[in-house]
Amino acid sequence: MQLENSIKEVRKVIKEWKKKGLTVGFVPTMGYLHEGHESLIKKAVEENDRVIVSIFVNPIQFGPKEDLESYPRNLERDTELCLNAGADLIFNPDKEEMYFSDFCTIINMNGLTENLCGKSRPIHFAGVCTVVSKLFNIVAPDRAYFGQKDAQQLAVIKRMVRDLSIDVEIVGCPIIREEDGLAKSSRNTYLSKEERIAATVLNKSLKLAKEALEKGEKSSNNIINSIKRTIDIEKLAKVDYIQVVDALSMEDIQEINSSILVAIAIYIGKTRLIDNFIFEI
Repeated sequence: MQLENSIKEVRKVIKEWKKKGLTVGFVPTMGYLHEGHESLIKKAVEENDRVIVSIFVNPIQFGPKEDLESYPRNLERDTELCLNAGADLIFNPDKEEMYFSDFCTIINMNGLTENLCGKSRPIHFAGVCTVVSKLFNIVAPDRAYFGQKDAQQLAVIKRMVRDLSIDVEIVGCPIIREEDGLAKSSRNTYLSKEERIAATVLNKSLKLAKEALEKGEKSSNNIINSIKRTIDIEKLAKVDYIQVVDALSMEDIQEINSSILVAIAIYIGKTRLIDNFIFEI
């Protein structure tokens, strides 16, 4: 497995693969990889001849009071996971390689980015779209793999690829969870022992909401209130948002008559965690 830091070298390797008619799968990450990322890499290995994993903590998707500097990093550990999962190349650029000092081109999106995480993180998705489009231009993959945990991000990337006619298939993959139901996340490492126990309230609240939907509940407000009651029991938890939205448009809905995304963002102590599920009608 290769480790490359430069765009030029990555393109050189990919050009040789393409000459041989090999397909390329791509897993973009910010590093500190866990079993969720591993599942994406393994899926990519199954479906492609070669697989690239990018590891880049993208500064332009972090707000001024967010955790850019403290975001966990461990390249040695990440390299071992990528190797064991079957990746062929890690692209690990630094900020200067990805962004010129006078970089000024940003990809903005209306609609899909204004709700859910976009409300409290207004610059986030512009940063995500910009870096992912750059990575697609560098890697030129046949398929790219994203986790369902970041459901809004997945919807945004799919729309960007459609709208900008980018020639890549976007593959969404299931949420990978701990044994107690907590969604795998690099930010889980921020949690103290007490907070880690408290964090299970996210999955518990969503399970109860899903059971209500399966029994025929059609009111978004009732689903939201059910989740909030469960969250409120946990003293270390504070709600950022609890929303029921159309699974495609990310717009709030009142009456549940189509496929929906039930999504939550909850602070456990100072750590912001997200979780969700899609319910098909």
